[in-house]
Amino acid sequence: MSIRHRPFLSLALACVFGLSMLLGASAQAFELSQVKAGFPSATRLAEVEGEHAAKAVYAGETLLGYAFETDDIAPIPAYSGKPINMLVGIDLETRITQATILGHEEPIMLVGIPEQRLVDYADAHVAHYVSERLRVGENLDAISGATVTVIVLTETVMRSARRVAAEQGLIDDPLATPPAEVRYDVFEPADWETLVGDGTIRRLHLTHGEIDAAFVGTAAEEYASGAAPDSTFIDLYVTYLNAPTAGRNLLGDVVYEQLMERLEEGEHAIGVMASGDYSFKGSGYVRGGIFDRVEAAQGNTNIAFQDRDHRRIVRLAIDGAPRLTERDIFIVRNEAEFDPGEPWELGLLVRRAAGPLETEFVRFNAHYSIPERFIERFEPPVEEALWVQVWRDRTFQIVVLGAGLAVLTAIMLFQDVLVRYPRVLAPLRVGFLIYTVTFIGWYSLAQLSVVNILTFVHSLMGGFSWESFLIDPMMSILWSFVAVTLLMWGRGVFCGWLCPFGAMQELINKAARRLKVPQFELPFAVHERLWALKYIILLALFAVSLHSLGQAERYAEVEPFKTAVTMRFQREWAFLAYALGLLAVSAFTHKAYCRYICPLGAGLAIPARLRLFDWLKRHRGSCGTPCQICANECEVAAIHPDGRINANECHYCLDCQVTYHDDRRCPPMVKRRKRFEKAARASSKGGAVESFPADAAQGSQAKLQRIPTLQEE
Repeated sequence: MSIRHRPFLSLALACVFGLSMLLGASAQAFELSQVKAGFPSATRLAEVEGEHAAKAVYAGETLLGYAFETDDIAPIPAYSGKPINMLVGIDLETRITQATILGHEEPIMLVGIPEQRLVDYADAHVAHYVSERLRVGENLDAISGATVTVIVLTETVMRSARRVAAEQGLIDDPLATPPAEVRYDVFEPADWETLVGDGTIRRLHLTHGEIDAAFVGTAAEEYASGAAPDSTFIDLYVTYLNAPTAGRNLLGDVVYEQLMERLEEGEHAIGVMASGDYSFKGSGYVRGGIFDRVEAAQGNTNIAFQDRDHRRIVRLAIDGAPRLTERDIFIVRNEAEFDPGEPWELGLLVRRAAGPLETEFVRFNAHYSIPERFIERFEPPVEEALWVQVWRDRTFQIVVLGAGLAVLTAIMLFQDVLVRYPRVLAPLRVGFLIYTVTFIGWYSLAQLSVVNILTFVHSLMGGFSWESFLIDPMMSILWSFVAVTLLMWGRGVFCGWLCPFGAMQELINKAARRLKVPQFELPFAVHERLWALKYIILLALFAVSLHSLGQAERYAEVEPFKTAVTMRFQREWAFLAYALGLLAVSAFTHKAYCRYICPLGAGLAIPARLRLFDWLKRHRGSCGTPCQICANECEVAAIHPDGRINANECHYCLDCQVTYHDDRRCPPMVKRRKRFEKAARASSKGGAVESFPADAAQGSQAKLQRIPTLQEE
């Protein structure tokens, strides 16, 4: 392409991109018809001011409530790593009127669980208030197999609804910083000069000259009082009396206690004192009226005082106070939501005649900030992450799972000791398999799947989210444990001990063997080639996922895990027949599915090649050449005829290690035992075998005997 054509191509691409952005934006906008489900009488939608993209719903000129998309307000990652987008409506009483699913990519919902069940679950939020604490399994029915999905859906609806309701003034903002509290235990005896000096009492001193200057340029300019410019117009003092250092020192202990007893919760007392030519109360004040010369202000709130908010201070109990002709207390009622820790000001309105019937006003402010030592501040609340809530609610499951994984870790670390005691190891393994099926599988629904691998890979390509990973504590703990065991021991720890479906197959096969059910094994050459089948299935699923993750998740039903574990065999007959068929085959061929079909096992085997240790022991020069005992007895046929253990196929049952230490079955161990026995017999007959006195510390007459070498035998 020539260079001169490139600007036109760039312009065309820019236009296409801009058009696509506009279309994308418009695709997210909901219409009036969509909110009819929550507001049947709605006639129009209107934009509202605020950080969150909500719309006001009207019936004519009557405001009915607000509607919004949750993706714009609380996009919480769900099981798939992407949020569930909802259309939510709330009325003016903060009831949820609508919770409609607009879109999701949850894999658990694609096959197995009807979409209508998730729709019905969303509808169950209607009529609840936004301030309620809705919990799955208590006031909302859970969906078996989709626990994470429904937890995220509920949090998405409730969190976004609370944010919109708070922004529109329907409820208090749950994330607002709590007001500071007065430290009533802090009291410092002080005189007037000390309190004025440290800011406990603030002063506003105005002269007649300053007042005259304030009215310059107004109609009241020529109505000056004529007083000397430097003479005092008003000398005003203001303080916050709830603080004991201010209130007790100024009023005395008795009056202060009486004042605090009269105050309701959330009410505050302000002391205002003054002298001079101007009265902050005014002579025109009448009973039942409002004080029109003073008002408090904090933030955007103006606080006017009525006669019921007023108390007189008969006398000041503090030393060093100047002569003050006006001494009053004004009560700030709890409706003002006054925060003593925030700056506020007392406004003084000065009125002057501007003609026979007109007046002008000028406002002067006495600014006040309480000394920090008199109050206690609180950190603003932080919206708790959803995964933290879920982990706290599942403490029991986490503890039991942690205990099980601790036991399994001990088995793996001390395997060399346990395999010497097969009567202990065998029932321990059966018990752990039962624990895996019942607790990890059917109770906790923590069956790992190839879907998790595909989702994880795609999240790495599109942006990994720790919140998505941690949203299900059982799955995240299991995946973390499996990641460690892959490096330590390979895939066998999961496939042989922690996979619920694999445990089902093994328990069924053990029962079948006890019942003398005949076992069928393929020739090793055929068996070895069938190993590749599960890797082919894995690669095929990954290739499909690159085109459509949702389609790959449908094909991942090659795993029977959802039917047998997550759904507890409560599915359509075709899925049920497939899962039961695989379990039936396991009665005749040990773990046939795991050996040849399981894409999850293949996905774990690939990173397991990075394992750091080889814990399984072999007799050099004996295993496989000529001994084939372990190879013949390995139930998953992971041992090659030459004695090598294929760690990618091993399920870590430890049977070969039991045989390794068995001096009745393992030929090298049998030979070693016979050498010991021969040496013992020779010693008892007084033979020529050389002997040595026992260590004196042992305190016995026995003798240590030299064991003949194999060459000597």
